[in-house]
Amino acid sequence: MRIRHIIISIITLLGVIQASGQIVPIRDEAKINADSVRRAFDKGPYFGLYKDNYFIFGPAIGQKVTKQNTNVKFQVSIAQKLTKSTLPGGTYLYLYYTQKVFWNILENSMPMTDLNFNPGLGLAKPLFSKGRYIGKLTFQIEHESNGRDSIWSRSWNKVSLGANIIIDNNLMVHGKVWIPIVDGVNNKDILKYSGIYQIGTSVLSNNRRWSGSVVLVRRKTWNIFNYNTIVELAFRLSRTQNQFLFMQYYNGYGEGLLEYNKFHSQLRVGIVIKPELFSDF
Repeated sequence: MRIRHIIISIITLLGVIQASGQIVPIRDEAKINADSVRRAFDKGPYFGLYKDNYFIFGPAIGQKVTKQNTNVKFQVSIAQKLTKSTLPGGTYLYLYYTQKVFWNILENSMPMTDLNFNPGLGLAKPLFSKGRYIGKLTFQIEHESNGRDSIWSRSWNKVSLGANIIIDNNLMVHGKVWIPIVDGVNNKDILKYSGIYQIGTSVLSNNRRWSGSVVLVRRKTWNIFNYNTIVELAFRLSRTQNQFLFMQYYNGYGEGLLEYNKFHSQLRVGIVIKPELFSDF
């Protein structure tokens, strides 16, 4: 009964998110200009998507496939604009919330093995160049924890600065760096696994049906090549809907908080609902 209620809640929330759209509801990227984006930020819906919202399933790569390492991963991520008009510096205040869950549906009782809660408060500033919208800057205060106690408790906080820059109609680059505040007594070494900054890029086909992205998260080690890598590919099911077939490959540490210090190589496929202009990472 509990599992059924959880599934119903997830489906309902994803439906609400899809219906509400994105904070900046502009569909034709080729016509994005400063005035239209400013109007969208001022008059657009207060509630919308933040990061990708997905439901995916798949096995571990490079080892024997078992019920324990083949699982569902899903993420729900939303943003609420708290200000009607701009604050000083042309910024907007947002409340963010992302929840990521790992669900071993092949095991007896189908346990949800790791739930990660990531609320945050932050400022977003749209960027313009020669009268065109080219991306945004963000400044955030974030908390992330798994809601457990004793030796299974994991938590940390971040003060982060990020940027998303639209290079052209097909390419976006992004980066994010943070000052960590590690308060969890059982994850003092989390920076060695979950990283100190991230960079990435997203590409979009001319017909807006295909998209792909690569994210590299730099771990805090002496080896300059130590990165967690996330590769994603999506195909839009319909030109009129914001639903995509979705594939995600994760390679590295820190995929979830509970086992942040264990290596995972995982390939999952499913469905994703994306923000309108570009995804945050």
